[in-house]
Amino acid sequence: MIPIYIILVNYNGYNDTIECINSIKKIKNINYKIIVVDNASTDNSVHLFRKNEVCKDCIIIESKSNLGFAGGNNLGIQLALDNGARYILLINNDTLVNPNFLYYMVTTFERDEKIGVVGCKINYYPETNKIWFGGGYINWFKFLGEHIGMREEDNGNYDKQREIDFMTGCCMLIKREVFENVGLLSHEYFMYFEDVDFCVKVRNSGYKIWYNPKAVIYHKVGYSSGGEQSPFSIKWTTKNRIKFMKKYKGNVSKSSYFFSNLFFYSTRIIKLLEYIFSGNVNKAKALTNGIREGLKENV
Repeated sequence: MIPIYIILVNYNGYNDTIECINSIKKIKNINYKIIVVDNASTDNSVHLFRKNEVCKDCIIIESKSNLGFAGGNNLGIQLALDNGARYILLINNDTLVNPNFLYYMVTTFERDEKIGVVGCKINYYPETNKIWFGGGYINWFKFLGEHIGMREEDNGNYDKQREIDFMTGCCMLIKREVFENVGLLSHEYFMYFEDVDFCVKVRNSGYKIWYNPKAVIYHKVGYSSGGEQSPFSIKWTTKNRIKFMKKYKGNVSKSSYFFSNLFFYSTRIIKLLEYIFSGNVNKAKALTNGIREGLKENV
């Protein structure tokens, strides 16, 4: 039986990746194979993976350069496809999983042959009863992939299976035929928005994205600190949001696109002033660089 290929991308995150692998290895009654793609880490991660007994059954791919989230995952996806994979799971290396999560995800495909991507409920870690992702949708006014239920208590409000139009790249189980018909993740984003872009392409190709809350994983996203953005994330989310807006402006009317741009740039100016007056020079530079680079790029 061909295994489900599980892809983890690592960049200087050896400890998180090992924790994730240890939690995955508690899965029972599912045939799977783990691929670890190292994105040119500088912390000796590859050497440590090869020495660690936990990784003895893992396939280690060593990238010669940091290809970002999309590029790193694509290395693993291509290897899985070359080995005949029927299903491929993309999952962040800074997650922990419930032992039965993958069973619930893969059996979801039996509901409808048009389901191409299956997602799960994602809670914070260590605040495991706080929701990070309870389903998602694409906000075409803001041109963002929005999380439903974010920061709410997990009291069962988001426990209904349903079709959604956005699944975060933190955890996606994807049919082989989706990659064959839609293509791999878009390299052009490097970090952020590649999952939103992929979901648009999946739905535009006639596939459904399905949310199954019986499958639960936990994500280390710093809920207790308020999730404050780093200059790195500010720059890349800003740059790639502009890129996504340009690429998919045809999905909305011209007037709607005008007001979306007006909203986006006015709120960026407000955010820039906040950074300047609070003394966050690095964040202010990151924001202006993200806008500048996003405007320069042709889509």
